[in-house]
Amino acid sequence: MTDTTFRDEVLRLVRRIPCGRLATYGQIAAMAGFPRRPRQVGMILKGLPEGTDLPWHRVVNAQGYVPSKGRWWGAMVQIQRLREEGIDVDDLGNLALATYQWQGIQAGSCVPPSRGKEETAKFAK
Repeated sequence: MTDTTFRDEVLRLVRRIPCGRLATYGQIAAMAGFPRRPRQVGMILKGLPEGTDLPWHRVVNAQGYVPSKGRWWGAMVQIQRLREEGIDVDDLGNLALATYQWQGIQAGSCVPPSRGKEETAKFAK
């Protein structure tokens, strides 16, 4: 698999993560067929253009927190987006990964599990 194909597969997998669910960099790398490339997953997501509709914010590190090394403003945006989807994240970026981790089975649903029908339209955009 070439680097371009790896990048395309990473983007395809990240797009499939449903609202209210999380995946780790390592999980996405493994699902793409390269379990030893989680840092490259992070680099691909870091290089996305501002305003992208790809749900990059649903990818976190394996320790269960939003990394903010050198990019605290990006971490704040990520935390806000995760909270909007019903994921409990504390102010330091810690979250219950086991509770929200995507298993790669379902795809693309954009209705957070803890939200009612009134909120559905907000996330369907």
